[in-house]
Amino acid sequence: MICPYCGHAESGVLESRDAEEGRVIRRRRECEKCKKRFTTYERVGNIDLKVVKKDGRKEDFLREKVERGVRKACWKRPVSEEEIQEVVDEIEMMLLNRKKTEVPSRDVGGLVLTRMKKLDSIAWVRFASVYLDFDDLGDFENYLKEESKNGK
Repeated sequence: MICPYCGHAESGVLESRDAEEGRVIRRRRECEKCKKRFTTYERVGNIDLKVVKKDGRKEDFLREKVERGVRKACWKRPVSEEEIQEVVDEIEMMLLNRKKTEVPSRDVGGLVLTRMKKLDSIAWVRFASVYLDFDDLGDFENYLKEESKNGK
């Protein structure tokens, strides 16, 4: 496992335990180089879920893409790794619990946007500005006005 702090490829497992009602294994690790500790989660990866893009293409759902977007939005914000994982877990479970195996990309983004708003307002603004593809500040102001009208 690559250390998120220094990039070293070797780490030792300090503790392992079940999480999420036995669907995930949580491992506490320590980097062999910098000695910092971090947590990893091991879960089943064979999810048959497709994301339908705006242009109609279909791609496999990749949890890592959702996690990367959330992580970028939360950069330098007071959001813990556990909170990021919780958000991604919730979104993934909501998608997996749907009856259909194909989900529009706008639905995935909408779930992330909704969850980010509860997590951190600055991270929400960051994610919204990319996801909703605002051209300028005026677009964002109009969006915020609509949100306040709708009581969101």
